[in-house]
Amino acid sequence: MWEYINFIDLRILEIIRTYFSSSFMDSIMVLITKLGDRGLIWIIISVILLVSKKYKRIGITMIVALLLTSIIGEGIIKNIIQRPRVFNSINDIELIIKAPSSYSFPSGHTASSFAAAMVLGYYIKEYKYLFYFLAFLVAFSRLYLWVHYPSDIVGGMIFGIICGYIAIKIINNIVTKKNS
Repeated sequence: MWEYINFIDLRILEIIRTYFSSSFMDSIMVLITKLGDRGLIWIIISVILLVSKKYKRIGITMIVALLLTSIIGEGIIKNIIQRPRVFNSINDIELIIKAPSSYSFPSGHTASSFAAAMVLGYYIKEYKYLFYFLAFLVAFSRLYLWVHYPSDIVGGMIFGIICGYIAIKIINNIVTKKNS
């Protein structure tokens, strides 16, 4: 089964390289992926939300979601699965960013982006498609830059959405108990 998944993963990456690769896209994808480094863009948004009385709950929920993706995804799952990065498995890949040193599955950039999109979309419904689009751009940048397999991205999406959902439930339960 893993052989088939690897086969599909590599075909998708080849399609991306064949049809999307350009110096312009290189610049854009590097910028997008840097915004996702360590969940930076989502942490900045969380802090901005925290200082707003109206949106403080959303900021707290995002921080909980990001902590879940980091502790469980980066700290536990990656070290259990220990999937090598795509550039470690293929010889002719020239990275245009610094090679990540962590394992590949699940994608941390994708998990944090989709956790944040889940939280933001839950509370600010009129912009939920925008939030998921931004998360998708971060995820796509990881494929474009050849630092993740597509299955790492799918795993990161699912894991991130689950972490976002759990964070929403945790904070909603705390607020409900506090108001009772």
